[in-house]
Amino acid sequence: MIPIGDDPGPRHLTPFVTFALLAANVAAFVYTISLGERGIETLYRSAGVVPLEFARNQDIPPVAPGGSYYTTLLTSMFLHGGFLHIASNMLFLWIYGDNVEDRLGHVRYLIFYLLCGLAASATHIFFNWGSQIPSIGASGAIAGVLAGYIVMFPAARIRTLLFIGPFITITRVPALLLIGFWFVTQVFSGIASLGPSEQTTGVAFWAHVGGFVAGLPLVLLFRQPRSSYDLAFRQ
Repeated sequence: MIPIGDDPGPRHLTPFVTFALLAANVAAFVYTISLGERGIETLYRSAGVVPLEFARNQDIPPVAPGGSYYTTLLTSMFLHGGFLHIASNMLFLWIYGDNVEDRLGHVRYLIFYLLCGLAASATHIFFNWGSQIPSIGASGAIAGVLAGYIVMFPAARIRTLLFIGPFITITRVPALLLIGFWFVTQVFSGIASLGPSEQTTGVAFWAHVGGFVAGLPLVLLFRQPRSSYDLAFRQ
């Protein structure tokens, strides 16, 4: 199933922050692919989150942006490992992010997004302590956006491409069911990744789990009271 749209109700704000995040991720991806194979590998190891650096409390060459491996907690959110990686992440951000931004407001939404991304990286580091493999991608932050979406739009329905053998149809799936199923698969995939085979899939499942779990309380903290939201946009 591939989500292609939603119907949570009318928006009141133009999602400038979501647009900016989309543009920043795409710009970073274009820059990345311009570097060539060796340059891309160097960038990933420099700007991606490498758990071993946090385990040793030291930067491992190549040097991280700004000379501190802590900056990778931010820079890693804007790097992607291929077209399918960025396309899927940006699709989810496009579908769900504008509505969450509408309810939180621009500044609150940006802070919420970044905090979910930081929580995702922290969770990934914890479950992959000592790994030398760099972790990149916006999916941890976007997982937090998904959590915020089901909290604020539990009755929304997602327009979804459904593949049945050689046939393709469009159906509407409850957001709570679709996102809930996605989260359960991330938890089970994360559990399966533990042990000697961890990270062999190249997917940071625990980052997804961490970002989602962080998003649940954070959206309650950052969202505007419903009465204030309605009053602000009544006219």
